[in-house]
Amino acid sequence: MPSVTHDDAPPLADLMPWSVAPPRLGRGWPAAPDAASLKARWDALVKAEGPHRETLFQPTRARTPHTAVGQLPGQSTGTGRLARASGPCPPPVRVLHGPFDEQWLIPDHRLIDAARPELWRVADGHQVFVVESQAPGPPLLATSLLPVLRAGRIRPLYRRPGGTEPNLAPGLLEHLGARLGARPTPMDVLAWCTAMARPGLTVPLTGDADAWARGVAVGRRMLWLMRRDGERPKLPGGRRPYVRAPLPPRPLTLRYDRDEEALFLDEGRISPVPPGAWDFEVAGARVLEQWFTARTAQPEPGTLAAIRPAAWPQTWTSELLELITVLALLAELRPQQEALTAPDPITTAELEKAGVLPVPDVSRRPASVLDGPEEGPEGQLALL
Repeated sequence: MPSVTHDDAPPLADLMPWSVAPPRLGRGWPAAPDAASLKARWDALVKAEGPHRETLFQPTRARTPHTAVGQLPGQSTGTGRLARASGPCPPPVRVLHGPFDEQWLIPDHRLIDAARPELWRVADGHQVFVVESQAPGPPLLATSLLPVLRAGRIRPLYRRPGGTEPNLAPGLLEHLGARLGARPTPMDVLAWCTAMARPGLTVPLTGDADAWARGVAVGRRMLWLMRRDGERPKLPGGRRPYVRAPLPPRPLTLRYDRDEEALFLDEGRISPVPPGAWDFEVAGARVLEQWFTARTAQPEPGTLAAIRPAAWPQTWTSELLELITVLALLAELRPQQEALTAPDPITTAELEKAGVLPVPDVSRRPASVLDGPEEGPEGQLALL
């Protein structure tokens, strides 16, 4: 973490005041590392009848096949009782299912215990979601995808679709602009927070333009690597990971040889894999191990989750190589991140004196967003 010592740094919860609890799926089968499995699971569900459909669904107190709910914002899924559902699977959407683990989800409100519609309402190509994490590891994760991982609270960068109304304390951009000599953009502030956030989720701010520029540059690089929504990241030619020995059809074990810088999936081998990529942890768990377990853990036979690829898909290998690259590059950024400082600090007391803090209660609540009618239960218009 950055080497900053002053103790009056403002909390992230004040700088980005609107936050949402993470979605709670309630059942694992509507999400998967591949979209084809989700379509097969849906088909198996709608072909089942009566009690067997209910058993496959895995009901909870929040959702059963008879629960009536409206559509998720931005989706066009059915709203009739799932007990009567038929037809093809709603098109799966890409989500962040775990730290650095992009998977697919059936975006049907009837399948999800707590979907947090307010997040879906502001999810678009302009949005960046910040996910609070726990030490050890980076305090903040960032993603362009809707996050459904079990983690801390989620703070969208923008309160409305289209990249409008930044989720920042009112007056913060103006105050930073006055101190720095130039008004930063909302993405600049997010980059600074990503690079400088402490494990306790406070964020030292600075009035020093040079220090600010260095922190924003490191933070933007971190955001680019975490979001992975532009040009694909690459390591230098001699350091790029490749498959050196073919991966088996269904690998069951994962191990790392630090001396050889090699990752073994059973007898399959990928190298070079830098130690920084293997050691990269979020909330105390190795990212690569979590990613592998999500694709190889043995599901309970007879459940919908047991419907999965018969063999390891080539796309997973490609995703693994990219994940190794991302983690390695993030690990290489740590020395630059740790060297960042925040001289001429902008403290909580200063922000209070300037009227930026405390933030008004309305800034902690979602904005009123309704670009079009949203279908409610059983096809009725949703009233918001």
